[in-house]
Amino acid sequence: MALVIIAAVASGEKTKAPSSSPQDVFDAMRRGFEADKAKGVHARYQFDLTGPEGGLWWIEINDATCKMGRGRIDEPGVTLIASDRDWVALSNGTLAGWWAYITGRLKIHGDQSLARKLGDIFQ
Repeated sequence: MALVIIAAVASGEKTKAPSSSPQDVFDAMRRGFEADKAKGVHARYQFDLTGPEGGLWWIEINDATCKMGRGRIDEPGVTLIASDRDWVALSNGTLAGWWAYITGRLKIHGDQSLARKLGDIFQ
């Protein structure tokens, strides 16, 4: 299932302290980007997180390069929707991706294969 991958994606650097906010998760993802595994990948990701520390984040992968930011990205290939707390829990491994998905705590709109690629290109 695609969402098992999401937990691995959001985990960032497992040797560091657990993430405490969505921004921490995205910062860890930035540090964990593996350019060699992103060769030939062209994808736009939108993250829509609700809650007090929620907001919009985006990631654009373009043939081994990665850009990230806050806000909306035009024409995302996949959009991931969760609460800020659930996104952090996914990243810390305290919420299983498959469970978040089947219980509706994580929604994926768009290309499921792009969601699976996240686990391949972020450590």
